[in-house]
Amino acid sequence: MGFEYISQMPTPSETKQQFPLEALERRAKKKRDGEIKRVLTGEDDRFLVVIGPCSADREDAVLDYVERLARIGEKVAEKLLLIPRIYTSKPRTTGSGYKGLFHQPNPEAVSDLYAGMLAVRRLHMKVVQETGLTTADELLYPENYEYLSDLISYMAVGARSVEDQQHRLVVSGFDIACGLKNPTGGDLSVMMNSVTAAQSSHHFAFRGWEVVSDGNPYAHAILRGYVDASGRNVPNYHYEDLQMLYELYAKTELKHPACVVDTNHANSGKKFAEQIRITKEVLHSRRHSRNVADLVKGVMIESYLEDGSQKVGDGVYGRSITDPCLGWAKTERLLYEMADMV
Repeated sequence: MGFEYISQMPTPSETKQQFPLEALERRAKKKRDGEIKRVLTGEDDRFLVVIGPCSADREDAVLDYVERLARIGEKVAEKLLLIPRIYTSKPRTTGSGYKGLFHQPNPEAVSDLYAGMLAVRRLHMKVVQETGLTTADELLYPENYEYLSDLISYMAVGARSVEDQQHRLVVSGFDIACGLKNPTGGDLSVMMNSVTAAQSSHHFAFRGWEVVSDGNPYAHAILRGYVDASGRNVPNYHYEDLQMLYELYAKTELKHPACVVDTNHANSGKKFAEQIRITKEVLHSRRHSRNVADLVKGVMIESYLEDGSQKVGDGVYGRSITDPCLGWAKTERLLYEMADMV
């Protein structure tokens, strides 16, 4: 019973000193943070695309992917604002399975959290150094945010975490945009309560300190579908769902009403190719309704170099070892089509 204390983790300040940012990279982050915020407030009419592998499992393939993404980003920059999805911690429903780069910098080896944290920071840094793009990650462990706070431009709180008090309070202290997903059971009031909490000021304990947060006006909703009582996936990206969310926002005093649609997970039933159709339907709904256009600011797409998924150890370069992803050829075509539709 109890815990075995293996090793003490480095502090965020120690990790940042070991991997410091240069002035050029700090300016890139400041610029990108501002651009994302202006999209969410409606000052910038571009469309956000949070896109990348389900799990950032290996540095070389992820950097290859992001370099390709950056080249497309330059060509569609007037219409789309691309945010590389560099998800380094994976929620596991039963606690088993690959938990991401933070736990296992080598997916075929045992957990090594010290090496994992250094690998996570190094990967996020290399993305901005080599492409000028800043990244998105999932807030699975709130205390880990400080390791990456000078690098990340967008965070998401997952369906399993959105009801957690600590997640909500920590988001209220962020100075970057953060999306909060509907829970796995689909209750939108839970998500809206989370957004309300995240936009409010709080007094709480964080990383051994008593802190006060200002509230985050850029906290917003993410629709990802849900699972009903019979275990069936139920999507919530359709026109009627978006109108319902618009009406829910209208009953609140929340700042900058905004929504991002997650095109995978329960919205697609994890059928990765369906993300193409779902994305186009969302864009069509925006064309059909001014209210929906004002509300829906972007989409999330799970995409990697190769279609589908594989088991750990199969060794296919650029294929997901967690949820199936859209391959690069389909992704590239979709991004150009999206730019034409926005």
